[in-house]
Amino acid sequence: MKIKSKLLLISFLLFQAVLFAQNKITISGTVLDDQGQPLPGTNVVVKGTTTGIQTDFDGNFTLDNVPGDGILVFSYIGFTTQEVPVNNRTVMEVNMRLDTQSLDEVVVVGYGTQKKADLTGSIVTINSEQIEKTPSANPVQSLQGKVAGVQIVTTGSPGASPTVRIRGLGTYSDATNILYVVDGMFYSNIDFLNPNDIKSMNVLKDASSSAIYGVRAANGVIIIETKSGGKNRKPQIEYNGYTGIQRAQNVLKMANAEQFVTMAVESGSTADVQFVLNAMQRYGRSRVNPNVPNVNTDWYDEIIRDGLIQNHSLSVTGGTDNVSYSLGTNYFAQEGLLDMKNEYERFNIRSKLDVDVLDNVKVGVNTVFSNATQYTPEDSAWFKAYFAVPILPVYDDLNTDATPIRYANAQALGYRGTQNPFPDMKYNDNRLKIRKLLANVYLQTDLIKDKLTFKTTYNVDFSALEERYTNLPYNMGFGDQRISSINRKQNNYYNQIWDNILTYNDTFADDHNVTLMAGASYRDEAANRFEATGSDIVGIDYDTSWYLDFADPLSFNNNVEEANRRIYGQSYFSRLSYNYKDRYLLYGTFRADRSSKFTQDQWGYFPSVGAGWVISQEPFMKDNNIFDFLKLRAAWGRLGNDNVAASAGANTVTNTTVDLGDTPVTGITATSTYTDLTWELVEETDFGINMRTFNNRLSLEADYYIRDTKNAIMPVYIPIANVTVSRNSGVIRNSGVEVALNWTNDITPDFNYTVGANFTTVKNETLEIEDERGYIDSGSAEFRQRTIVGEPLYAFYGYETTGVYQNQAQIDADPVAQSAIANGQDIEPGYLIYRDRNGDGSITDEDRTVLGSFLPKFTYGGNIGINYKDFGFTMNFYGQSGNKILNRKRGEIIFTSDTNMDADLAKNRWHGEGTSNSYPSSAGLRDSWNQKLSNFWVEDGDFFRIQNIQLAYTLRGAKLKGNAPDFKFTLTAERPLTLFNYNGFNPEVSDGVDRQTYPVPSIYTIGVNVKL
Repeated sequence: MKIKSKLLLISFLLFQAVLFAQNKITISGTVLDDQGQPLPGTNVVVKGTTTGIQTDFDGNFTLDNVPGDGILVFSYIGFTTQEVPVNNRTVMEVNMRLDTQSLDEVVVVGYGTQKKADLTGSIVTINSEQIEKTPSANPVQSLQGKVAGVQIVTTGSPGASPTVRIRGLGTYSDATNILYVVDGMFYSNIDFLNPNDIKSMNVLKDASSSAIYGVRAANGVIIIETKSGGKNRKPQIEYNGYTGIQRAQNVLKMANAEQFVTMAVESGSTADVQFVLNAMQRYGRSRVNPNVPNVNTDWYDEIIRDGLIQNHSLSVTGGTDNVSYSLGTNYFAQEGLLDMKNEYERFNIRSKLDVDVLDNVKVGVNTVFSNATQYTPEDSAWFKAYFAVPILPVYDDLNTDATPIRYANAQALGYRGTQNPFPDMKYNDNRLKIRKLLANVYLQTDLIKDKLTFKTTYNVDFSALEERYTNLPYNMGFGDQRISSINRKQNNYYNQIWDNILTYNDTFADDHNVTLMAGASYRDEAANRFEATGSDIVGIDYDTSWYLDFADPLSFNNNVEEANRRIYGQSYFSRLSYNYKDRYLLYGTFRADRSSKFTQDQWGYFPSVGAGWVISQEPFMKDNNIFDFLKLRAAWGRLGNDNVAASAGANTVTNTTVDLGDTPVTGITATSTYTDLTWELVEETDFGINMRTFNNRLSLEADYYIRDTKNAIMPVYIPIANVTVSRNSGVIRNSGVEVALNWTNDITPDFNYTVGANFTTVKNETLEIEDERGYIDSGSAEFRQRTIVGEPLYAFYGYETTGVYQNQAQIDADPVAQSAIANGQDIEPGYLIYRDRNGDGSITDEDRTVLGSFLPKFTYGGNIGINYKDFGFTMNFYGQSGNKILNRKRGEIIFTSDTNMDADLAKNRWHGEGTSNSYPSSAGLRDSWNQKLSNFWVEDGDFFRIQNIQLAYTLRGAKLKGNAPDFKFTLTAERPLTLFNYNGFNPEVSDGVDRQTYPVPSIYTIGVNVKL
């Protein structure tokens, strides 16, 4: 019996061993990085055991004796650790995701790199995945709503670059001149760069981070690192492309024919009524309403079209033991919304090569050739479409004098102008050819292995801009005729920079980490412009004749000019970065710059300092169960700004005659208007906090900053000479708070999500103005902007309205109205009521006040991302508030009264007691009393926008037969919804003055990415 029991036990154990052996499998697989490249050296471990292996050169691995129901753990520095259930699979492919919150992540800073955890300044990194989601010619557009403190003002015109402001406007000229550093080379625009070629963008927001770049960095720095190959990587061919359609959104509604006729009658203008009768006689009466002409033209609908957009990129990357390379080409094309020859086309070729020529010597070369053609819009078409009356058709067969096309002319009805925007669109051809050759070459050597490195880099940027503006001849009848003319400009730019950098890294006593850097830089910028205009072109019907030698030679008189500019710069700079036990951080830079722009004090000296305390590394914070990472930081920096015109001016001697008693006496008046400019100085203090909690799922980054521009260059009025001269004469301050929050959570190995939000407050304020008047005026006299101490730059300056006179009794009881009537002003019900701010009983210039600024006080953005297996969904939103827009196109009714008006005016106009207390009557709109610049013409620019929605699906090649590549398919909607109250196409106006702003389109694309 005992023998039988033992045999049964042995049989049972053997059976279990067989079952156990049958449940052990061998797994083969490949591990790829976030770009689809093989990731050699990835750790692959069976969870709960010590069984593991590392991936080979091609990212492949084979692991034996893996439980079929086990879990494999994949880990690699800089990437999120992933746990993948086996589920009895014998083949698998794993894509590692970058750990954007990793404290070991290295970010690019000026002339080097730093660990993210060691930063003391305010730097934000945007990776390639976020950049590529935005369909745009200029990659900087992808930053909109993603970085706290960065305002991107979009433009819809093809090939046009957005306006970028980092932490407000710190210079009187709105030329923000952000410095872009692409692989070490300096640029003021990156319209040549393909977004698919970018690995990351690092935004240096504070002066401490930017100071190492000196005079070019006063308005902020964006460092761009392009994609590279990798050593010991097989060649990978990648195609990335999309195609789609652009559509105008929120198209402004204009008054239709019936509304227009009603307002013309209400205006009390007999001339306007006669024009309507003339239209009825010429075009007939409407069958729906016989009191309206049989024409109802929606001019915006006529001039707007849908536009195509497409982008195609092809790249090859790889490397050997001592070489890494990346080659790529890109084609981008975009049609404009204006229905004319309005488009942009660009072709790029890029190469990047890094070679280890010796064990301690590395050389590299990076080149980009960009060839673009841009047909710019005739922006006057937007202005004319706003004013064109709806009772005028596009074409008029009765206008027999119109050639070569019988376009309708409003003069046929009695109006003063032609009003029709189509001749401006049809008979103009504006072409820009933009060619750029950009290159940098470097040599790097280790003087002391792993400690002392020397790098010399030569950068060159050659750009040629050929402009041709062709005005074709036409006759609109009624004496409106134009002869042909051509304006040609040739602009050549040649910039070169030579940098030499010495970097020392070392660790002392295991706890003291030091990086020292010293460098010198030389820059040479040259520009030449040649311009000539000729008219009366022979053979104008053929574009082969659109050259100056076909123009009338006499037309060149006083129409030829040439200008040349050359600027030299010399710089010395150094940096110290110190880290003690990853706990106490110290950072300092010093830069000396020389600029030939200044006639005095050519040298400027610009220091910065930063400090950080990583509290979470303190022993008392160990096992605190709250903070995974907590750092406090503070930084101060000073920068010089030479993004201004060079010093210039002249001595002026004027003959003057004055009366002394009854005798005229002649003499001279001598004045000097030399600018003698010196550096604008930007000083900024920044306090920040970085925090991670809830097992690194929640991250917070917050900053408070004060940014002062001292010696700000402003136009100063010189009374004795009656001229305005640029002088260092003011102080400008920008201050505010920036907060960014992100939550990331992996629910299962197949499902994760992210949620993020950021917001920024900006207070722009003029602290000092050295002008005898105490203010600086800008804009026109009718649409005044004024810079005043205590107020923002370029503030809108005018009158406040408090309502609309509803009846005669209200007018009779108002002292202000009675004072105006006594001075000959007609005041009627339906006229605006102005606030008498000084209480003197009348409306004068002294009652004007600041009506707001085009600079937003508050901007915000957010994102949602969901990934489930091979599906991905992302959505971004963006908004701003606190800014104003001058609706100048509406306000220009002061220059002419026989035009159309927008539907908002037509619907909400005062047309009887109680009908409106904010909009004047039709008659009131034509009276000068109501045409003063006031808050009626200055509107809120607040808006909320869904910035981007993308749905993606990745079809893994492993699921297909044969050696198939991975396919990623995307559906993208860019700016599908914008909510705002402003009476215009869109609330994004770079300078806040909307006269003929190009609409910003919604874009819908379908894309595919293929990796071989």
